[in-house]
Order: sequence, then C-alpha cells, then structure tokens
Amino acid sequence: MVRAVHFTLPALFVTCSLFAKEANNIEQITVEVSATANKEPVGTFDAPVSNLEYDPRVDLQSRNMAEAQADVTIRGGIFENTGFRVGSSTLFDPQSGHYFAEIPIAPQMLAGPAVLTGADNALYGMNSSVGTVSFGWRPITSTGSASLGVGSNGFNLQSIHAAHSQKLESMPDWRLGLEGEYSHSKSDGSIKNGDHDFERASARIQLASDTSQTDLMFGKQAKFFGWPNLYTPFNFNETEDLETTLVMLNHKHLYGASNTFEVTGYYRKHNDHYVLSRENPAIFEAFHETTVKSLGLSGRHALNTAYAINYSGQFIADSIESTSLENNFTSRNYTKLSVLPEYTTALATDKQLTVRAGAAFDNTNRDSSDTSFIADASLKVVNQNGSEHTWYASYAEATQVPGYTAIGGSETGGLFRSNYNLERETTDNLELGLLIEEQTWRLDSAIFYRKDKNLTDWTYRFDATSARFANPVDIDTLGVEFLANKSFDTTELIASYTYLEKSEDYGAADIDASFYALNYPDHRVTLGAVWQPMDVLELRIDNEWRKQHSNRLRRSSDEAFFTQLTLKFTPAQLENVFITLAADNIWDESFEEVPGTPGRGEQYTLSATYSW
Repeated sequence: MVRAVHFTLPALFVTCSLFAKEANNIEQITVEVSATANKEPVGTFDAPVSNLEYDPRVDLQSRNMAEAQADVTIRGGIFENTGFRVGSSTLFDPQSGHYFAEIPIAPQMLAGPAVLTGADNALYGMNSSVGTVSFGWRPITSTGSASLGVGSNGFNLQSIHAAHSQKLESMPDWRLGLEGEYSHSKSDGSIKNGDHDFERASARIQLASDTSQTDLMFGKQAKFFGWPNLYTPFNFNETEDLETTLVMLNHKHLYGASNTFEVTGYYRKHNDHYVLSRENPAIFEAFHETTVKSLGLSGRHALNTAYAINYSGQFIADSIESTSLENNFTSRNYTKLSVLPEYTTALATDKQLTVRAGAAFDNTNRDSSDTSFIADASLKVVNQNGSEHTWYASYAEATQVPGYTAIGGSETGGLFRSNYNLERETTDNLELGLLIEEQTWRLDSAIFYRKDKNLTDWTYRFDATSARFANPVDIDTLGVEFLANKSFDTTELIASYTYLEKSEDYGAADIDASFYALNYPDHRVTLGAVWQPMDVLELRIDNEWRKQHSNRLRRSSDEAFFTQLTLKFTPAQLENVFITLAADNIWDESFEEVPGTPGRGEQYTLSATYSW
C-alpha cells in the first residue's frame, strides 16, 4: 500500500509517500496542518492578518485588535522589518510600517500565508530585512456565503462573499471566474474608548487554464478605531481614520517540467487621519496620503535536472503628502534584483542535496546601494517507512531603508521626533534547522543568530515632551524555534516554543525605553487544538503563554496567557447553515502588547453563516 500524506503549513507545502510491501493498492490521505487552530477573528471580519495572532513564527503586537492596528514582527524584529507580499510584489507604505498590513483583499481570495525567513526572505522580500508574510492568489471556484453576527460590547457584523467560475465555450481549456466580497463590523470596543467601525469591499476577475492564471483585483476599505494611548504614553484617547485603495494585476505561468514565473503590478493609495485627543482634536491631528506604484517579477527556471535559477525583482515608486512631516523628503524610488542559482544532486537513492548561492542588489534614488550575499544548503533523507528528514543551513544578508516618519519629520519637536542621520539598515542571519515529517506528525525546528546594524528603533525618554524618538541601534539576536503538529482521528494538535535573547547598543545614554526593538518575548509557548467529536460539532482553541522581556514603559505584568475559543455547530435541520460561538481573551488578560498601550479586553460573539 502507498499512502500520500499532504501537510500544509504557512511556509511549506510537502508531500511524502509511505510504502508498505504487503499491499499493492494506493490510498490517498490528505492531512491539513496549520500553525494555528482558529482561522477567523472574534471582534471583526476576517482579514489577511487575522490568523497570525497565535502563529509561533509571528509576534503580532496589536492596538485595539489585530485587524485595527497590527504590528507584525518576525523572530524578534520590529514591524518595519516585516513585509507583506502578494504574488511577486511586496505591499508597501512609505510613511510607516504600522500600515503595511492594511490590505483590502478578502482572505477567501488568497492562499497562504507563508512566513519567509532567512534565504527565502532575502530572495523574495523587498525592504523587509527579517521576514515576509507571503500570499498567493487562489483559483476561483463557484461558492458563496453570507454571515450575520452579534456580540458583547455592542458588536455587530455583516459579510457576504460570492464567486463563480465557468468554462469558456470558445476555449474549453480556459475558465473565467468572478468573485466579490463585502464586509462590515462595528462595536463599542472591549475597553472604554476602544470602539471601531470597519468596512471592506473587494472584487476580482480571473482567467485561468491548467498552466496559467491571471487576476485583476480591486479592493477598498475604510477603518475608524480608537484606543487610549494608541501611539503615545500621555494618557490621551487617540483615534485613527484610515482609507486604503488597492488595484492589483497578477499573472502566473507554468512552463516546461518545473518552471514558473509570476509578474505583479499594483497601485495603492492610503489615507490616514490621526487625532491625539478625541475630546479635543485641536491639540494635535495629522493627515497623510501615500501612493505607491510597483512592478514585481519572480520565478524559477530549471536548466536541467541538476541546475536551476531562482530570481526575483521589484521596482517601487512612492510619494507622500503630510501635514506633520517637514515635506523635504516626499518621494523615493526603490529597486531590488535577486538571483539565486540552485544545484541538486542525489548522494544516494534516499538522500538528496540542494545547494543555493547568489546575491541581491538593493538601490534607491536617495540612499546608497547595497549588495547582499545569499546561500543555503539542505539535505533531504527519505527513510524506508516513507518519512522524511531535512537538515538545512543558511546564511543570508538583507537590507532596507527607514520610512518617512523616521527620516522625514522634525528633529527638534513634535510628537514623533525624526532623525536625518539614519542610514541604510543591514541584517546578517545565520540559521540551522531540522524538519521531520512522519505519517501523522511533523516537527519544524531552527536555531538562528541575527546581527542587525543601524536598525531604526523608536525610543522614549521620561523627561521628554515628544512621544518617540527615531534612533539607530545595533542588535544581536539569538533565537530557537520548535513547531510540532500531530494528527489523530478526530483531533489536530499544534504546539510550539520560542526563545529569544538580545544584546543591544544604541550608542547613547539618554534612552530610557524602547517601544519596539526591545519589546519581545524571552519565552513563548503556544498550544492549539481542533477537535471534531461528531459531524455537527467542531471545537477550535488557541492558547498562548509568554514571558515578555522587561520594559520600563510597560505597566502590566510581563507574563501573559491568552485563549481564543470557537465552537461551530452545524444543525442537520438547517441545510448549509452553521452557527459559531467565539470568545477571545476569555481570562480578561490586561497585558500591554505595546508598552504603555492598554491591552484588549474580553470579546464574545455569536454568528450564523449560510453557504452555497
């Protein structure tokens, strides 16, 4: 008997075959394994950033909630070290990395996320020196759903999604797909002055065949939300009003035996209206509008069975209009080219060695250019029982330049103090890892050491009138990661442990605290489970415990324990209908994910969904 087991993880898609000599039949078994149990949020509608909150590779530091304002960090980096990639292009906001995750695309349209680190991030990432959260475009299938929800704190939700795909009569090998989505949610907030009002609409058209897929997408979202001490520690009830528009064209083509290329172009406009005090907006408010145009290309071309070339390139042109910046730095062009040749050879019938070595070139019209070296090697061993062990080692350099808020504002006053002397940031990452894949379980493990030079951090002085100062820092980070998945008949278990240790040098003595670079967990443990005891009932639970590194700004405890729970009931009497009861932060944990910013409160919701 031959069993094929398919594991699906955020960063990998792996198929392994298990052989048994006593039988000749083939049985296909598919096991989906994810880094989190829950896929949707509790306090609003689903967004591309939603299921990252309990992902062990990602530390999502939210204000209000992840879908309101999410700083996504990877392996102890900061929010501006993390990129969001759709197709072959990295989505970008030149003002601040706080808005990288403003992506007006329905998650039903996207595949992933894949978390890229090390050599893969150096190859595919753009101005994101530590990691990239990467998404692809799903093939459109005929489906749809409509949801209504209510909950605590005056919460209400409405969402509808529909998609249709059909063969073209004139070209039977091609399919035309149409897809659209609208979502809205509103609540008074899980704490006082933590209200929100979100709305998103997105649509796409797709032309696809067995070897080609072209997608044209338009998305727009508007978000208003409030939170005490949203960005400053001055005890104000702050608000943000955001509007994001995205138009994207993506084409992916497969050719030959194992060759592929993908080209992506987009236009993004983001408007931000920030108010320091909702009770008295005249104290301070700021308006920003950023526009970004980008064209990206990536792919893999096999020269023969042993040699291949991996490549990626992207061009970005941006601009900003701002009432709070100095307006002496309002546009920039970015170019990146990466080439990573690959060599694969069989060392034995059960061992395969793959070596990649290449470089990336980064340049802007305002900063010095930089060339980065990329290399990795992996040894894959297939055991007699069909299980696989993969050892790998990588060394990757990456680089990026600071955003406009850090380098384009005032150096002498204002809420957010810029620094005109900030230079290009560089990162060197050395990593060793082991991946074990068995029939019903999987273990991902890694140890890494990263050196960040001239990293742009935002710091604080207790005697200052400015909320934050942009300062360069050199940081060495040591990290260890374990992620395990186990499948049973009716249960999936997900467990992880992460350890981080840092040593930093700011080169200055007048820094009392760090908002971001030194806001990381020394120890973090996650435990998730999906249990389906019967066809009509499904339970999903995610738990996270962390011991955060001590920070002088944090007023809560450095330890925290979070739980998200979802109970899904599919009554037999109601065809195509399921009811969901969900709860987040059920222990009412008050941990400050960003130092000085209050943590979220409890949230409970009840929703009903009709699907077709």
